[in-house]
Amino acid sequence: MKLHNLKPAPGSKGREKRIGRGEGSGHGGTSTRGHKGAQARSGYSRKIGFEGGQMPIQRRLPKVGFNNFTRVEYFGVNVRTLQNLAEKNNLSVIDIDVLRNFGVVKNNELVKILGDGELTAKIDVTANAFSKSAIEKIEKAGGKVTTI
Repeated sequence: MKLHNLKPAPGSKGREKRIGRGEGSGHGGTSTRGHKGAQARSGYSRKIGFEGGQMPIQRRLPKVGFNNFTRVEYFGVNVRTLQNLAEKNNLSVIDIDVLRNFGVVKNNELVKILGDGELTAKIDVTANAFSKSAIEKIEKAGGKVTTI
């Protein structure tokens, strides 16, 4: 046994100092809380965002913008994507379930078909909304458009 091998018994170290247990502990009297004031009282809990009496940042900064709670958001899928899906997987009918299965759209998203790209495949497309250019391209290729 040498000095560098010595270590304290398990559980004998690492306990927290017991605050407010008399003057002999070194933390008696005010029990490290200071004199008077809200933080010295029992039951005190600081409010979230409290900055020592200074005006909190969430009140100093102005409110910005407006969120329209009636807005309906669509996930846009371009005609180019439909063409690629139809070519790779030999599809003639594409609806929201097909788009979900191939990972194009996440669950519970409304889908709008947009007209970017070229479409040569004859596809029957079912979605929540369509742009005018998408309808033209799908019908020009011989497909059918169905709005849910």
